[in-house]
Amino acid sequence: MSLKVKKILVSQPKPTSDKSPYFEIAEKHKVEITFRPFIKVERLPLKDFRQQRIQILDFSAIVFTARTAVDNFFSFCEELRITMPESMKYFCNSETIALYLQKYIVYRKRKIFFSQTGKIEGLSAAFTKNIKEKFLLPVSELHNDDVATFLEKKKLDYTKSIMYRTVSNDFEDGEKLDYDMLILFSPLGVSSLLKNFPDFKKEQMSIGCFGKATIDNLNELGIKIDCEAPVPGVPSMTAALDQYLTENHKKYS
Repeated sequence: MSLKVKKILVSQPKPTSDKSPYFEIAEKHKVEITFRPFIKVERLPLKDFRQQRIQILDFSAIVFTARTAVDNFFSFCEELRITMPESMKYFCNSETIALYLQKYIVYRKRKIFFSQTGKIEGLSAAFTKNIKEKFLLPVSELHNDDVATFLEKKKLDYTKSIMYRTVSNDFEDGEKLDYDMLILFSPLGVSSLLKNFPDFKKEQMSIGCFGKATIDNLNELGIKIDCEAPVPGVPSMTAALDQYLTENHKKYS
């Protein structure tokens, strides 16, 4: 890449807060930042869920590890016309997820437990006190089994149910990748990029990326990385971008 960066595409949804560091960076470096998610979460079709032969009301407790799990679980409940009983217990691996339940249930009338640490291990005592419950664990199609492994160690009666998946967010026909820099956040985002723009390697563009898995993926594909995080002293993508733009603009000013 041998151009001054002026237009940047961040492959994530636009931040909901006006205080996002991205907006500060845009103003500081006089660059235009566009937000365009490369991936999206979609619920499994009802017929795919039914093939799992899971009856939601057979369970007495639900384990939530993400707000997307909450949304998709209650989406199935709505479509199946299931009303959650007041006796249902909810175990969330963060207070943020627990509070998010208010979108679907009357919070103060329910038995809700959450981890103070943001990790499933923080629910260990709550699980021990409720060891006789029958737990349902909603998960994404692509997931790690850390939570399931922990539930097994606690000797809990649990069932894992795939309720949603992450897929490529297709671009419109004729939509161009007309930017000086692109920032990627996951191997799925990289796959979406190559699906939507098969001739991407011919493009001249600076590449920023976040996370070891994304870095490894781009290296395997032979796509040169210009800006990456986290690295020592640069923990976030915005910090890395700020640093990169400072150097880039100094070089081409």
